[in-house]
Amino acid sequence: MSAGRICSRIVVTATPAETIRTAAARMAEHDAGTLVVVDPEGTHAAVGILTDRDITIRGVATGLNLDGTPISQLMTTPVHSVNEATPIEQALTRMANAATRRLVVTGDEGRPVGILSLDDVLDLLGTELESVGRLLEKQQPHVHPERPVLV
Repeated sequence: MSAGRICSRIVVTATPAETIRTAAARMAEHDAGTLVVVDPEGTHAAVGILTDRDITIRGVATGLNLDGTPISQLMTTPVHSVNEATPIEQALTRMANAATRRLVVTGDEGRPVGILSLDDVLDLLGTELESVGRLLEKQQPHVHPERPVLV
């Protein structure tokens, strides 16, 4: 399965010069916890990520002026990304190596098309494990998961 298949395809963007308050308002408007900060010139490639946690911990908690501070001061760089065709296993390796919970998923032209979060991967694993459990239950109907059989 590919990163593009399970990522969130809702990509809310901002530019580095916009203010933190504008970013927070955009997050609220789109019910998003992450903004992809894009280069306003040329390719619109991702240049940073800003999360609601970044705003809270690095902005509000430190007393920054939310109306006068540009996103560029709080955003996380460099951006870690994968192409939408990247297998999940490779995307997880990339997350682990970068020590990040989110990857920007890009299309063929390098533009952001989604965000893959660790939660997306965990949701997939949960669904897969549930399917395995149903399969095992069908193959061994006398064994109940709630009551382990001791041999």
